Amino acid sequence: MLGAGAGAGLALAAGTQAGAQVTATAAEPPLLGTYDVVVIGSGAAGMTAALTAARRGLSCVVVEKAATFGGSAARSGAGIWIPNNPVILAAGVPDTPAKAAAYLKAVVGPEVAADRQAAFLAHGPAMLSFVMANSPLRFRWMEGYSDYYPELPGGLPGGRSVEPDQLDGNVLGAELARLNPPYMQLPAGMVVFSADYKWLALTAVNVRGAAVAAECLARGTKAALLGQKPLTMGQSLAAGLRAGLLSAGVPVWLSTPLTDLHVEGGRVTGAVVTRDGAAGLVRARRGVVVGSGGFEHNAAMRAQYQRQPIGTEWTVGAKENTGDGIRAGQRVGGSVALMDDAWWGPTIPVPGRPYFCLAERTLPGGLLVDRSGARFVNEAAPYSDVVHTMYDRHPTDPAIPAWLIVDQNYRNRYLFKDVAPTLPLPDDWYSSGAAHKSWTWDGLATAIGVPPAALRATVDRFNSLALRGQDTDFGRGDSVYDHYYTDPAVLPNSCLAPLWLPPFHAFRIVPGDLGTKGGLRTDASARVLRPDDTPIPGLYAAGNASAAVMGHSYAGAGSTIGPAMTFGYLAALDLAGVL
Repeated sequence: MLGAGAGAGLALAAGTQAGAQVTATAAEPPLLGTYDVVVIGSGAAGMTAALTAARRGLSCVVVEKAATFGGSAARSGAGIWIPNNPVILAAGVPDTPAKAAAYLKAVVGPEVAADRQAAFLAHGPAMLSFVMANSPLRFRWMEGYSDYYPELPGGLPGGRSVEPDQLDGNVLGAELARLNPPYMQLPAGMVVFSADYKWLALTAVNVRGAAVAAECLARGTKAALLGQKPLTMGQSLAAGLRAGLLSAGVPVWLSTPLTDLHVEGGRVTGAVVTRDGAAGLVRARRGVVVGSGGFEHNAAMRAQYQRQPIGTEWTVGAKENTGDGIRAGQRVGGSVALMDDAWWGPTIPVPGRPYFCLAERTLPGGLLVDRSGARFVNEAAPYSDVVHTMYDRHPTDPAIPAWLIVDQNYRNRYLFKDVAPTLPLPDDWYSSGAAHKSWTWDGLATAIGVPPAALRATVDRFNSLALRGQDTDFGRGDSVYDHYYTDPAVLPNSCLAPLWLPPFHAFRIVPGDLGTKGGLRTDASARVLRPDDTPIPGLYAAGNASAAVMGHSYAGAGSTIGPAMTFGYLAALDLAGVL
């Protein structure tokens, strides 16, 4: 515990307004500062909330558990799914509010309150315009990245997702060194957008792929000549929001984890945090916004709420995401929902960090099998759906792990993770059991523990479907979405090619995730709700600390970050009294 004098000194250093009374009692930690709004977490949700509050004239502080800012958003590809946003409308995307409402209703269903869905759709475009007006961030349409269910009413085959444009990290000055690093490092000298990735995977076999690779290199060369520090994807998003906070005078306290929420008279009036190794209280005149992420790295919570097998070692979410904000909200009476779910995706548990598969399971010349050696899913389906199927199937036909099977023709043509075509995979992939290779199907089957005859029959069946160009078993290629991460040179179905050239390869597939999607229940203004649906005064939540507006589904690329930013924005507007 800090003494009263030390608490006063810290309060002054933290920007407590003049005249604020600083006291410390045995029951109350020393006061570190008093603000209108206290935001927990410096991810996309938290920084958007803080930026909005500050630009609405409210004093604000962001407290962040990690020694870096940006959270999982900084690690991500930073797709943002916002229907009818100004960027896609300017690009000529034929979106309308009616289409968006019909589509979201069809994807999410009745599980998520209609007013929350409506609030997201109504305020998302304004949020994006606000961010562009109050930060250096600009955005690009991810052209052709289809909504995940484009055949549903209101679905758009061309997609609604945007991503951050290139940003010069010099805008942050010394603060750039405190940006949470990306999930995957980009090749040196290249500037790559999320929308480039599908083409980079095809560089060896596609003229456009080679052209995109050259363009990425040209961007990097130009930035270097100009003395820039080019940022894209999640790095650009987090840095741009942080630059907005710097301009608005919002402090971000790093290495300051939330301990608990402070309640007076039934109202949340601040947060107890640990700063410089000691507990302290940050008071909030109007309220606290919890944007502290999910609980993907909390083994006990995952065991309590989610299906087995599950583990913290398969997630790519920020390591600090251990559910602190969710548990604090529960302690003051908040209810939770969707705790059994996550932003799932088939993942290869390679040594060091898991690899979240996107293109690899979709490119032609590969298929997924369960422990019986049988296919069980459309491999090109939305990644969350694939994992839901793995879990649904597992109790009767074990599918965890599943195996991604490819041949050498596939390996000769396509990028795999960051390994170029024809190049050998790292030795530790094999020694860890994440990858296997054999010159025969029977040898591969024995290595991964599936019946050889079953695997041979599965491959034979798959090859016959691939040659016809129609997957009558699981419908791979029936949806426009299925074709995004595929090879347009492969005909008649860019999703399907036979496996014929040894050696044959198998990759262990487990239910990984980008983060959990269950958390505190909130209303259309992001206020945290009790079990009886009444709001807890002074408490808000957004991002993965809240139960997702997407329910158990996933509308399109960026269905995590788009709503996270929107409900952070809405929380701040409500705190400012303008909703």
